[in-house]
Amino acid sequence: MARKVRTEEEDAQIDMTPMLDVVFIMLIFFIVTTVFVKEAGIEVNKPDADQATMRKNANIFVAITDDGSVWLDKREVSVDSVRANIERLLTEQPTDYVIIQADVKAKHGTVVKVMDQIKAAGVDRISVAARG
Repeated sequence: MARKVRTEEEDAQIDMTPMLDVVFIMLIFFIVTTVFVKEAGIEVNKPDADQATMRKNANIFVAITDDGSVWLDKREVSVDSVRANIERLLTEQPTDYVIIQADVKAKHGTVVKVMDQIKAAGVDRISVAARG
């Protein structure tokens, strides 16, 4: 009986390509499904409220300063253009809630006009931010 003897020992190699493919596919999946919050871009002095609750699923914020300027997506916009800007943000990332961050000294009329523009854009759930 003849016995076959290996003279060279073969090196075992691990192919890393399928693992890297899976990692990159997972990375792309997580980037695509990430929720980006559209901050107002300005800090306002919110009024105090005892019954304030935190909304977790809102990702569009509109800020109204004490002098009546409206901020949306880190830039100042006019009250009349709030609807178009909200519609644009909703096409990028649909949401149920929009939060208005009105300054404690903001005029009520400006807040109501902004609320009307948000409702005209198709959002029915509007919350006004307060410090709790």
